[in-house]
Amino acid sequence: MDDDAITVVLVDDHRMFRAGVRASLDDAFDVVGEAEDVEGAVRAVHELRPSVVLLDVHLPGGCGGGGAEVIAGCADLLDETRFLALSVSDAADDVVSVIRAGARGYVTKAITGPELGDAIKQVAGGDAVFSPRLAGFVLDAFGTGAGDVAVTDDELDRLSAREQEVMRLIARGFSYREVASALFISIKTVETHVSAVLRKLQLSSRHELTRWAAARHLL
Repeated sequence: MDDDAITVVLVDDHRMFRAGVRASLDDAFDVVGEAEDVEGAVRAVHELRPSVVLLDVHLPGGCGGGGAEVIAGCADLLDETRFLALSVSDAADDVVSVIRAGARGYVTKAITGPELGDAIKQVAGGDAVFSPRLAGFVLDAFGTGAGDVAVTDDELDRLSAREQEVMRLIARGFSYREVASALFISIKTVETHVSAVLRKLQLSSRHELTRWAAARHLL
């Protein structure tokens, strides 16, 4: 096991699924623990302090709050441990509930092993990660209300037309590979554009970019 491996706790009430996730992760990850219910998950996260928790939305135990209840029970650790929801559900209510609780991303169980590895790395690095269709639920939930900010021409004028295209896709939760495919450019070019967008908008991560774009109704 790599000494720099990202530590992970798996939380799901299906033993076979947890075994499958373990088998799909390479040496870049160290699965340090597992849990199958709300109480066990909160206890494991506090004892093990992993970098990332892979968390199902629907779990037995607790007060019926499932994954959101686990995150609430670990609120004191959110600065050091990131939560990534991994669920069969793609319902808007499920997505929004765990994001409101503090999860940094949400992907469905249709994801491939390599894609899951990429998602864990992004969340561990502080970025937000969503399956593309699910990102819309988050934007709808957090992009409206009294706290909205109107976008100004000056803000968008900082970005080239191509940077604006990349910005919208990245903020929706698309991976660099998906953006590259959609725009027929290389992944390296996408990385260059993202760096430029973050610099020009004075943002530090994809998570901040998603919030910035959602607040300005750009997606």
